[in-house]
Amino acid sequence: MVPELLNKTGKKFLIAVPYNAVFCTIIAILLSILEFAPKGKEISFVDNFVFSQCIGGFCCLFSIGAHNAFKDRKVLLIAAFGVALGLGTIFGELLGSVILWINPLIFIREVGFFFKILFGATLFGSVIIYFWHTREKIIETKTMAQDERIKRLTSEKEMIETNLKLLQAQIEPHFLFNTLSNILSLLDRDPEKGKSMLADLTRYLRTSLSKTRKDVSTIGQEMALIEDYLRIFKVRMGDRLRYEIMVSNDLNDAPLPPMLIQPLVENAIKHGLEPKVGGGEILIRADQNEGMLHVEVADTGLGLQDHEASGNGLTNIQQRLHSLFGDQGRLTLEENLPHGFKAVIEVPYESDQGHYRR
Repeated sequence: MVPELLNKTGKKFLIAVPYNAVFCTIIAILLSILEFAPKGKEISFVDNFVFSQCIGGFCCLFSIGAHNAFKDRKVLLIAAFGVALGLGTIFGELLGSVILWINPLIFIREVGFFFKILFGATLFGSVIIYFWHTREKIIETKTMAQDERIKRLTSEKEMIETNLKLLQAQIEPHFLFNTLSNILSLLDRDPEKGKSMLADLTRYLRTSLSKTRKDVSTIGQEMALIEDYLRIFKVRMGDRLRYEIMVSNDLNDAPLPPMLIQPLVENAIKHGLEPKVGGGEILIRADQNEGMLHVEVADTGLGLQDHEASGNGLTNIQQRLHSLFGDQGRLTLEENLPHGFKAVIEVPYESDQGHYRR
């Protein structure tokens, strides 16, 4: 307890030294102007400066120690400040006398002069104590406000993470239930295709389930999962489904939140290509430019109107992007001319450090 108090007092005193030195210098100037000295003696500015620094320094040190020791007990704190001023005056006079080679008894013999010094030390010391006491209160208030802000931000972060998990949980069953429904349908009409699709789904889930619960995946991992996903639908749609994945090798390790691309691909198939008699093509492309990572999913299906009525998938992606990146995370929906639909995800990205910025 005592070593901790001394350590804390010492650190605060070192911070206070420059301010205290300036204040004591002003006092020394005032004393020199007023020609404050014992009867028959002359005290130069240097003498006033040394005594002011010594007395002010000790008063500051002892008052900081008193504040640290009794800051939660007001009555004891006031008494401790009084003791600090008295001890600071005595120790300061003794140290100043040693430095200036002056007999310290001169202050005791001149009782009136001693009490004048004590009064002056009390007056100026009170100002010093008030300054540092107020400063400590301000620091404590700022610290408490900072602690409250940290608690609030931590709570908000936990809420965002919980929300992200809920949104992600909504996306995964959506894909799973639709796929299982397709498999059940195929098992009645085409058992071989149904079995093949079930095998693809099993492989997809074995690969993806360990990754989709993580906060961060990579472009390469997500594209591998998307290719498995597309093979599942290739079994059902045959030549009606064509796809191409274009990602440069230097972006394969670029981090990306999981399960953002898959709902867009699912949307393109369900609302763009499946309802279209001739099917169509899906192009998935990733690149980066000017500090932004762009992931584009474009199809040659029925177009924007059908996608706009696609349910929670696009809304969930927008909410996840906003929770993770604020206004810097965007999902843009537009026509894929001459026909079809295009969705573009944009997130901040630092290519030289290989990570996205939150």
